Amino acid sequence: MNGMNDAAPRYAQDVAAVAAKLREQAGPIVVLTHENPDGDALGSVLGLTRALRALGKTVVAPMDVPRFLRFLPQPGEISPRLEAWPPQALAAVLDVDNNDPGRVAGADLRAFAGEVVNIDHHGTNLRRADALLVDPGRPATAMMVAEVVDALGAPWSEAIATPLMLGLTTDTGNFRFDSVTPQTFEVAARLRAHGARLGWLNDQLGQNPRSYYLLLREVLDTLEFLHGGRVVLARVDDAMLDRAGSSWEDVESYVNLLRGAEGSVLAVMVKDFGDRVKLSLRSRGGVSAQNIAVALGGGGHVPAAGASLALPYAEVRARLDEAITAELGRADAAAPAS
Repeated sequence: MNGMNDAAPRYAQDVAAVAAKLREQAGPIVVLTHENPDGDALGSVLGLTRALRALGKTVVAPMDVPRFLRFLPQPGEISPRLEAWPPQALAAVLDVDNNDPGRVAGADLRAFAGEVVNIDHHGTNLRRADALLVDPGRPATAMMVAEVVDALGAPWSEAIATPLMLGLTTDTGNFRFDSVTPQTFEVAARLRAHGARLGWLNDQLGQNPRSYYLLLREVLDTLEFLHGGRVVLARVDDAMLDRAGSSWEDVESYVNLLRGAEGSVLAVMVKDFGDRVKLSLRSRGGVSAQNIAVALGGGGHVPAAGASLALPYAEVRARLDEAITAELGRADAAAPAS
């Protein structure tokens, strides 16, 4: 793809180092990503896994694929969680910091003594791995994996390009976010030239089960407009899921729906599990979802972030309100005078 012409020398060196580590690995390669995988996580895993297998590598990709993404993996490509690490394995951790083993799903990294390759685009990454490719300037990990595939010398195919296109489109909001750079479009064009099925991907992603809409009706009943409409918040719990005949997977895209509220700069989707809460945050207009998430022990990107707290919702809500107020105040102070 030759997509690194304008990349910094250090980035190009890191791509080469990661590719060399993967190419030289004689034993199995275990490819992992974060819990509750999104399109970038699955797309990156499938893209790299298929490229490595095309080079004759033994690859294991343990993952619990959410229902809305199950259209993409082929039978046998994804395996259940590893109970034991295979001998002489190398771990390739994608779209999450390998130093956060609580977020890495599919295998227990704390029980792993082998070498680790980490490819990630989160600014909170601690940058500790045997071979490392981390760049928060890339809007999707899939974009970085595409460059690693180039450096590996793997033969490009539609089967590799399509999942990487999935990662690229989902983490950029179909190229609507400010994180998109000219190079993003260049990589997308090359993936398309390699056969990436863009229309098919969007058609598959646009289909929702009946339970999605029944649960949405419940969720909209919890809708709150806060801070003069600048913040829109909704919540879901187990009782709502039961009434709708739904599952937690149906909740994943609701935060992006909330983000479309006119006049809002922050959308918050609350998953209330009773004894713990998970927050999904989306922001715009100078407001940082990342700052709010970090204040609550989470992380992510400026426009999209999240946090999990082992507390009941009433306690989380007080802390959330405090973090939102602080971030809105910071954003207002930083805004240019009109």
